[in-house]
Amino acid sequence: MSQRPDSMLGLLSQYDGQAERTVRVGMLLPWANQVVETELPRLGLRHTVFHHARLVPASRTTAVDDSFWHGLRDAAGAAMDSMRHLPLDGTVLACTSAGFTGGPPLPPGVVTAFDALTDTLTSIAASRVVLATPYPQEVTDAEAAALEESGIQVTARVCLGLADGYPEVGPRKIRTMLHQVPPGLVRAADAVVLSCTGWHTLNLLPELERDLGAPVLSSNVAMALHAARLVIGATP
Repeated sequence: MSQRPDSMLGLLSQYDGQAERTVRVGMLLPWANQVVETELPRLGLRHTVFHHARLVPASRTTAVDDSFWHGLRDAAGAAMDSMRHLPLDGTVLACTSAGFTGGPPLPPGVVTAFDALTDTLTSIAASRVVLATPYPQEVTDAEAAALEESGIQVTARVCLGLADGYPEVGPRKIRTMLHQVPPGLVRAADAVVLSCTGWHTLNLLPELERDLGAPVLSSNVAMALHAARLVIGATP
């Protein structure tokens, strides 16, 4: 698909409506993530079943740093083993930042939420984005660099500077953060990216798309789009 959608949720509904079969996707969740299991069922997908397993880093921490990200990646093999008897069509490590911060290799066939973001942006020809995250500045900068390496220009970036506590971030903080971006830079972008699977963004998406005049893609919706594209055979 090359035409950019007005609504990412609308695109998801379109994919789901085109499906002629059901797929099953394994979701490898950071052990403290509260949001993925909250938001994905509310998307109303008729042809996608999500199966969840939890990743416990050896550090038993929750704040984003190398020990957390690398611990998640180390734990992916055992989590996949816990789902070995499920007929999975795909598996996603449901952490965006673990997808661009290095660390141990993931088991074959596992993609990350960051991969789902970049694949979705590429599929809709969104080559210029505004990036918004709850992360510390250095993590946000690392993601911007990773997006640039994937051929996606980051026209502006904003962040909350938080290393933990993402489920507690309220909608007002997200709105305020995005209003820091000059309107001209938003208009110059093809999409706005709300990166991170651990903050609640789903309710905000339609409002933000109206206010910003651009499609808004969250990490969780990107993972759902990845799964829905599996259903219609559009994902490698």
